Amino acid sequence: MCGIAGITGNNISETIKKMLISIKYRGPDGSGVFVDNKVVYGKLEDMDIAEGNFGMGHNLLSIVGCNGFQPLIKDNLVLICNGEIYNFRGLSKTVGFRCPEKSEIFRGLKKEFHEDFKTDSDCEIILTLIKRFHQGSLNKAVQKAIKYLDGDYAFAVYDGKDFAAVRDPVGVKPLYFGEKEEDNIFAFASERKALWNIGIENVKTLPPDSMIHNKKLLKLDNTGLKTQTSSDIMNLSKDTLKKKLKNLLIKSVEKRVQGLSKVGILFSGGIDSTVLAKITDDLGIETILYTVGHKDSIDIKVSKDMADAMSLQLKTKNIDVEDVKKYLPLVLDAIEEFNVMKIGVGMPAYIAAEMAHQDGLKVMLSGHGADELFGGYNRYLKLYEEKGELANEDLKKDILNLYHVNLQRDDAVTMANSIELRVPYLDLDIINTAINIPMKYKISGKEDNLRKCILREAGAELGVPAEIVNRPKKAAQYGSGIHKMLKKVLKEEKYKNIN
Repeated sequence: MCGIAGITGNNISETIKKMLISIKYRGPDGSGVFVDNKVVYGKLEDMDIAEGNFGMGHNLLSIVGCNGFQPLIKDNLVLICNGEIYNFRGLSKTVGFRCPEKSEIFRGLKKEFHEDFKTDSDCEIILTLIKRFHQGSLNKAVQKAIKYLDGDYAFAVYDGKDFAAVRDPVGVKPLYFGEKEEDNIFAFASERKALWNIGIENVKTLPPDSMIHNKKLLKLDNTGLKTQTSSDIMNLSKDTLKKKLKNLLIKSVEKRVQGLSKVGILFSGGIDSTVLAKITDDLGIETILYTVGHKDSIDIKVSKDMADAMSLQLKTKNIDVEDVKKYLPLVLDAIEEFNVMKIGVGMPAYIAAEMAHQDGLKVMLSGHGADELFGGYNRYLKLYEEKGELANEDLKKDILNLYHVNLQRDDAVTMANSIELRVPYLDLDIINTAINIPMKYKISGKEDNLRKCILREAGAELGVPAEIVNRPKKAAQYGSGIHKMLKKVLKEEKYKNIN
């Protein structure tokens, strides 16, 4: 949705402006900066920011609504948020926001705290909840408020005395922090470069389901991600689990496309992305598939066949070695580290997002998380042979660590093109169900080279063509043919010291 930054120190107005300019592409539709009780909105480069010792800023990528400029302010509370709150309509009705859409009412909130909303931003519900629960402690108010949120977010809030910065339970939205002790500076931002650009070298990642409260890192452990085994789910029949999974997938996608008329999909022609494409198309959303690879790559071929079979729009881009050379520095700047595997996976996503941006899109969907939830990788086959049902514990660990690599990488390469990436498989309801589905329903046995059995069967029942249901998995960097070209490029003399 956007880029956020915050800083505490001495005379920080120019510093926070520098931070926000370095990540302006994350939110090209307008900016806002709050410094010591003064706020200004507009074009970032032209802003006259008041001098002060604490500041927070926001770059907006406007997706749904027309009045979402941040920081948002209610009384003495100030909020900046990078994220989407999918249940904000139901929560907003509960606290008095008149909204025509029908949505569930959370029982934990009482109807008497009515309050008119000032914007149509989904993020305003966070501020409203924190205000409701704030009784002298920002820390406690935030921890109570986030229990009601269904969404992907990284936000920061300030009450005139204390500040808190929070990351969602799975880590879909990134947040980094660090300090420069010699200058008495502490800062946080959506990307590491915003911190590096002001001289903070030791940049840390805020873990999922965690909060910084006045520079202190706290673990939350209370926002809906259940990692304990649930016998209620494990003991369900395969058919019941499959029906539940289908319903959750549809609901998850529906939440992530509400308010949109069209959406892009990072598409490889595999089961994960095809399920998403089938659902969005069935929901009546204009669905555009984007596939990137060498002209002879398997992804390009399969994607064309699948798009034809399902009568969906497909945009492809054939790339060669010269294209790899062109995009290499752009992808490196986005992911902020030299890692051949990350570059190989991130490059097709970067190019696909560039294409989507040129088509006027602002949101893309990705199949991230499906392999970890349903045993898609080949190594899970070996783990299942060795551990049986206990292999599910390894899948759980991989889900909890997704933010380290996949999520941060693909958020970076898509947002570099002002595209927000949404990940329906990482909906908390899907995670909490999938991690408890028995391994025998994910991998049928030691000869199961397809894996993800229950997801493939669910996909077939949703209408995914049989040739996709039965297509073996191939990693993005290999399916696109980019890894081979990238290795060739990196052998050239001028690229040998690129890291």
